[in-house]
Amino acid sequence: MPTFQFEAMDATGQEIKDLIEAPSEEEAQATIRQMGYFVTKIAVKKARKTAAEKKKSGRKKSFAIGGVSSKLLTTFTRQLSILQDAGLPILRSLRILEGQQKGGRLKNSLIDVCDDIESGATLSEAMGKQPKAFDRLYVNMIKAGEAGGALEVILRRLAEFQEKSQSLKRKVKGALVYPVVVIMVAVGILTFIMYKIVPEFIKIFEGFKLKLPAMTVLLIKISYAVVNYWYLIPTIPIGVWLMVKLIRKFRHGRLGWDLFIIKMPVFGQIVEKNIVARTTRTLGTLVASGVPILEALNITRETSGNAVFENMYTKIYESIREGESISRPMKEYSRPRFHPMAAFFWFMFVAGPIGVLIYITRMNSRVVDDLVVNMVDVGEETGELDTMLYKVADNYDEEVAVLTESLVSLLEPLMIVILGVMVGFIVISLFLPLIDLITNLSGGK
Repeated sequence: MPTFQFEAMDATGQEIKDLIEAPSEEEAQATIRQMGYFVTKIAVKKARKTAAEKKKSGRKKSFAIGGVSSKLLTTFTRQLSILQDAGLPILRSLRILEGQQKGGRLKNSLIDVCDDIESGATLSEAMGKQPKAFDRLYVNMIKAGEAGGALEVILRRLAEFQEKSQSLKRKVKGALVYPVVVIMVAVGILTFIMYKIVPEFIKIFEGFKLKLPAMTVLLIKISYAVVNYWYLIPTIPIGVWLMVKLIRKFRHGRLGWDLFIIKMPVFGQIVEKNIVARTTRTLGTLVASGVPILEALNITRETSGNAVFENMYTKIYESIREGESISRPMKEYSRPRFHPMAAFFWFMFVAGPIGVLIYITRMNSRVVDDLVVNMVDVGEETGELDTMLYKVADNYDEEVAVLTESLVSLLEPLMIVILGVMVGFIVISLFLPLIDLITNLSGGK
């Protein structure tokens, strides 16, 4: 006897979802009506394919580690949006895209999603079972699209959201490639000079028993440290990185580190504005897609990636549950308080007590400025919250791009000056004794 999956409403208007066994759909509807329910949707629940049937279909999973890259997921979303706009059934669209994927996490997830849909699950339910491929933001937008009967519109909006996020990431990463490469090459060259070149000069100086100037003595000590303790060059950065990772495992440690990062001069502004752009675009996309505001705030909080913003969105969530608007708690709770772990990081990484003093002078600045608060307030008043949030996100995207280019423009001459000073110090330190040696030899003749 087939099993029917149905949705209905009772006498009070409450939605009911359940399963019922009946010889036919007509008898199933009659039975449901006898129970006092009004049927709104009914369909045969398909049995899940067995492992043998899946194997017989020829769709095999490959070994995969980790999740799905944002670039690959963005491409998939855009392709799925195009197929839905063309009017193809969702299952056929997913089959087409699954067949085009190379082996990996996304292909494995799409195989499972297709099987779940064939078994009677909705697209959002099937994707919700694949958290390593589709996060809560993705699943909730799909769910909103299914509920509103506008899945193709939601997919298009989701694809645009992901593409803009990817574009900003590419700009930031592309701008930082040059300075990172230059710093790594410079460190490698200077290490080689200290490890190989300077010791040869030391042998010459010792052979002639020269009286060395202070600069040369300092250079020799640095070279000695590099030769004897070279393993500290990679060990110290790795050790600091592991220490920060360990501290961030704890709630207060993560909050202190995130606060330290966003309060740094120039670089902190880039991180802060990037988070504002991402969270406002996320919230705007969810609101425009019909996701309830409390759920949208929860998802936005989880995708912010920064404990300071997570705390702010938690306070906004709690305020809205009590009947407040978004703009007032956003303004009130966007000013972080003093945090001892943040002061510790400033003391450790930025010149000790001076770093703590800098932190104290900067800690009261808000992470969300008046522009964002006012735009959100206007959006709530006019009923165009999603539009205002999009405008804030676009504005901050531009600011992040400009700040990143300015930072790179500042770093390039700064690195040239620093490298010039280092090379000049090495050259002068090595040639001062040589000049003395040549002068003495010439005088001897």
